[in-house]
Parts: sequence; structure tokens; C-alpha cells
Amino acid sequence: MPRSLVGGDLAGPEMAQPYMKKDDDDEEVEYSPFFGIEKGAVLQEARAFHDPQLDVRRCSQVITKLLYLLNQGETFTKVEATEVFFAVTKLFQSSDAGLRRLVYLMIKELSPSSDEVIIVTSSLMKDMNSKTDMYRANAIRVLCRIIDGTLLTQIERYLKQAIVDKNPVVASAALVSGILLSQANPEIVKRWSNEVQEAVQSRAPLVQFHGLALLHQIRQNDRLAVSKLVSSLTRGSVRSPLAQCLLIRYTSQVMRESSMNTQTGDRPFFDFLESSLRHKSEMVILEAARKITEMDVTSRELAPAITVLQLFLSSSKPVLRFAAVRTLNKVAMTRPLAVTNCNVDLESLMSDTNRSIATLAITTLLKTGNESSVDRLMKQITNFMSDIADEFKIVVVEAIRSLCLKFPLKYRSMLNFLSNSLREEGGFEYKKAIVDSIITLISEIPDAKEIGLLHLCEFIEDCEFTYLSSQILHFLGNEGPRTSDPSRYIRYIYNRVILENATVRASAVSTLAKFGALVDTLKPRIFVLLRRCLFDTEDEVRDRATLFLQTLGGEVSIGNNEKDAKGFLFGSLDVPLANLEASLRTYEPSEEPFDISLVSREVRSLPLQEKKAPGKKAPAAAAAPAPVAAVDAYQKMLSSIPEFTGFGRLFKSSEPVELTEAETEYAVNVVKHIYDSYVVLQYNCTNTIEEQLLEDVSSYISSIFVKL
Repeated sequence: MPRSLVGGDLAGPEMAQPYMKKDDDDEEVEYSPFFGIEKGAVLQEARAFHDPQLDVRRCSQVITKLLYLLNQGETFTKVEATEVFFAVTKLFQSSDAGLRRLVYLMIKELSPSSDEVIIVTSSLMKDMNSKTDMYRANAIRVLCRIIDGTLLTQIERYLKQAIVDKNPVVASAALVSGILLSQANPEIVKRWSNEVQEAVQSRAPLVQFHGLALLHQIRQNDRLAVSKLVSSLTRGSVRSPLAQCLLIRYTSQVMRESSMNTQTGDRPFFDFLESSLRHKSEMVILEAARKITEMDVTSRELAPAITVLQLFLSSSKPVLRFAAVRTLNKVAMTRPLAVTNCNVDLESLMSDTNRSIATLAITTLLKTGNESSVDRLMKQITNFMSDIADEFKIVVVEAIRSLCLKFPLKYRSMLNFLSNSLREEGGFEYKKAIVDSIITLISEIPDAKEIGLLHLCEFIEDCEFTYLSSQILHFLGNEGPRTSDPSRYIRYIYNRVILENATVRASAVSTLAKFGALVDTLKPRIFVLLRRCLFDTEDEVRDRATLFLQTLGGEVSIGNNEKDAKGFLFGSLDVPLANLEASLRTYEPSEEPFDISLVSREVRSLPLQEKKAPGKKAPAAAAAPAPVAAVDAYQKMLSSIPEFTGFGRLFKSSEPVELTEAETEYAVNVVKHIYDSYVVLQYNCTNTIEEQLLEDVSSYISSIFVKL
């Protein structure tokens, strides 16, 4: 990047505006060279590209602004993009290296069309053969990004030469371009195998890395070829640490896909992974340890990887400590005993200045710790929970839930911790994770039911999330009546009717009804509370209160006994919603009420008119053919019109409605066609005078549709 882009030279007089941020003492003001720029103004400045005497500094500033706008999501119209592209191509006449690099970036970002690519092809091919390596590398990257398969065959010879070029920057650019081109033109790239194999043997680390990546992509669909590639490279010909990491990934992939036994194929590959644990590069060691821990290995084979990760836990580099503890955290999910030896080192990381490392260390200890260390861990967790982000808090909460299920006798301390966490600041996902954890513990540990329910009741007294309040009320209605003293929860529930929004109030009414249905001693008090809900401002709350009052009082024919009423309150709907919706759509009011028992329980989707309306007898056979035939005729006619083909099955068509008087010169009527999501109005215009001919009526009156 030229100095004018990264230093203070970029901020000219027209760009040096404050970034709207000052220190407390107002002594220093931060400046941003991009503050307040507008697309229109920058496009006007782009006219500088047409000047006979190019101002390199000004052109660099304008291109930088354009790149900034593009990377901020600003969209250019086709005309604007074309004008900018042709203006930028004129900058090839400048020999300034910094400006040329910006031109390359601009061409890639604009992504010119096939017609426009021809304008810059000759300039880019000229740069590909330039003596300046920087020009050659960047020209290859740009040209391979914008060309199609036809032009690729013309420059294929140059790309092959670039792959084996002595300059590692040029060779790496050609290999990366090959990786990109192989997605659209794999057959052409396959012809470069010999050159790519030569690049894999390069002494340049980056060339070897990109060469191995391209060679694997060429052979990825041939499992035997990939196995041979891995087998040949695991003998020690790879020197680049980056390429070694890539080879470790390919080796583990071959081991997963291979069906060979240990004696014939897997053991040499595993020996390679194990030998990589003694590599001089830390990234290679971590990659090998990570892949070994992800495989199905014995405890003896896993031990060397765990030992290496344990050594990294005491490293002075935060990135190594983080990588090691994250890998151990994943291992602890499935094989906690294998990580137990690292507990001493993990405890020292609980006070790490990096909160991400400390969080992973604590969650790992929660998965591997014993029952005697639970209380000590809970105290240490409490000290730093307020300093970490919500996503890490969720990880801690899930680890605590798993630990509590592992040691049920420690439920009191863990429920207290979760309850205290509910009172702290946090987002929806964090609070939902805590609520889900408490509900899980209540469901799995019977002794924790009453304490957990009280914690949830205290939370909904000051809960800002409607979803969580409704979830807790639903759970409270199912579990609360079965506790030793159900009456203690009534106050918390009825407070929601008084203080919360309509959704929560409706949920609270349903919860009160469940208490009234299961606890006979509370039924009179529940009736009093439900009657108060009859005056609520929300119709949903009033309707639920009315329904439950009459259901619990025996005034509604829900069933023949109390068991049926409880089944209505607590049972689930065993009718597929699609079938119920279809039946309700086809039901027409009659003397017989809608009977849900007649709705089909089979999960299927049939046209609406083929389903029988429950509670209504089928009409006589003689009366049905006429409307069905009319609907079929309209369906056939409308489906022949391309605009209506995506509307689905025609539900019903109305009788023609006259829009004109009978004595007029022409008669117009309209037919309404009802679809699932559309209403189509068909206007029929008929000439009533033989001497007069109507023409071009469709130009003014046509079939129109309205989406519901």
C-alpha cells in the first residue's frame, strides 16, 4: 500500500473532517479521511482520471474513496460502474507503482462485464509479461478474476509459466488464481498438474502451501489419487509449516474415508500425525494435536496429544494458551477422564487476563471436575461472570447444567448461581439459556422442583422478555399444581395479569385455569381471579377467561367428566394443522356445528375442494356437477395464462356480477376467482349492437389480480 494511503498524506483539505469523537480533555480529535464522503461527489472527482497530465496523488485519493464506498456496501448503477471502469483504464498510462496497484484493486471490485473486459485485457497481458514482478503477480490475479473460459485458453501458456516462476510472489499468484479458476473451468486447470507438482516441491513456503492446495483440489474427486498424494508427501518432502498443516488435514480426511484396517493403511498415516507432534513449528503441533483429538483413538494414542496441549497451557503466548484450552474443552465433552491430568494447569488459567481463556478453562474444569470441587468452582465463576460477553456466559451456563446433571446432590448451589445470573444484565439468548437450564434441572432432579419454580417466579416479577415469561408460565402451569403447596405460586401468576402485556396476560389466565383444574381447594379462589379477567381490555384474555370459567364450571360440553376437561387444558392437539385449516376453510355455517373429530388425522395435503366439510352432510349428487364444472372450466382457462400459473389451485369462482345497465351499448360483468393468496377479477365485455364493433378492449380492461 503506498504511503499516501496509510499515512497522514491521504487526508487532504477536502477530507480532513473530525470523526465525531473527542477525548475527555478535548485536547485530541480523531480524524477520518472518509468521514462524510458521498458517492455523487466522488464520481465527480473521478473526472480527474481523464486529465491529460495525471495527478498521481489525487487519482490515488479518488480510487481510495471509490474502494471505500464499494466495501461499505454502496452500489453503483450500470452506467456509473461503466463510466468509472473506462475512466480507471486510462490510468494504465501512468508508471507509478502505487497507483497501478490501486487500479488492479478497482478493476477487481467493479467486476466488468465480458464486453468491457476486452478493454483491459491487452493492458493486463502486457503487465503479465512485464519485468516488474509486482505488475506480473497482480495482473495475473486480476485477469483470472475477470476472464471467462474462452479467454482463459489464450493465456493458459502464460499461467503455466508463472506457476514455475522463480519469483515466489508470481508463482503464488498463479496458484491462487488456479484455485479460483478450478471452480468454473476444472478441465483446463487439470492440465496444469505437472507444473503444480513442481510448485509443491518449491522451497518457498507460500508457494508450497498454495501448490498443495491446488493439487488437492484437482484430485479431490479421485479418492485413490488423494490417498497417493498424501502417502507420497507424508515421507518428509513438505517443509512449509502452512503446507504441513494442510497436509495434516488431508491425512485425517483420508483416514476417515479409508476403509482399510490398521495393519494395511491407517497406521503409517497415524504415525505421521504423531510425528507432527514433535515438529519445530507450533502451528503444526497444534494442528496435529487437534486432528488426533477429533479421531476415534485409544487412550494410549490420545495421551501424546493431551501432553502437548498441556504444555501449551503454560505458554507465554496467549494465542497458544487459547488454542490449547479450546481443544481440551472439546475433548472434555466426550472424554473428560483424558483431560483430568490437566486440571492443575487449567485452574491456573481461571485467573488469566484474557477472559476468553479463563472462560474456556472454567467450562473445561466443570466438565472434568469432581463433586468436591464444585463449590470452589462456583465461587470462582461468580467473580468474573460480569466481565465476559454473553456468548461466553452461555457456554458457562451450559457447562453448569451438564455438571449439575452429573452431580445431582449439588443442585442447590448451582440453582442459586443460575438464579443470581438471571438478575444480572444480559441479552435474550443468555437469559433463555439460564431459563432452559433451570427447567431441565427441575425436570431431571425431583428435589429441585420447588426451589427452581420459586426462582423462576421471582424472575418473571421483573422480566423484560415476553417469550420467556410465557414459557415460564406454561411450565409453571404444568408443574406448579403438583407441588406440596401450590397456593404459593398464585400471587406471582396473577401479578402477570395485572402488570404485563396482553400476551403474558393470556398465558397467565391459562396457567390459573390449570391450577383450578388440578387443585380442588384452589378452585373457588381461581374462579374469583378469572372473573376479574373478564373485564380485561384485550379480547384474547377475556375469551380465555370466559372459556376456562365455563369449562371448569361444567357449563361447556368439553367432555362427559372432569377428566375430559383436564385433557382439554393439558392435552396436545392431535390434528394436523394443515388438515384443520383446510377443513375450516371449506366449512360453511349450518345447523350442525363444526366437529373437529371429523378432521382427518393423516398428514397429507389435498386440494381444498376435495376435503369434506366436517359437520355438514354431502350435498346431493345432482346438485354438485354444475359449480364443479364451472370451477374446472375457469381453472383450465386461467392456468393457460402465464401470469396466473404460479397462483396454485383455484378455490372458487363467483357468479358473474353485472357492472352496466341492460340498455347500454355494451354489457360488462365481473367474475371473482378466489385463490389461496390471490383474488383475480375477470371482466367480460360484450357488444350489444351488431352495427358497432369494439376493438382493442384488452388494452384498457384486462384481468387483474390482488395479492391478499
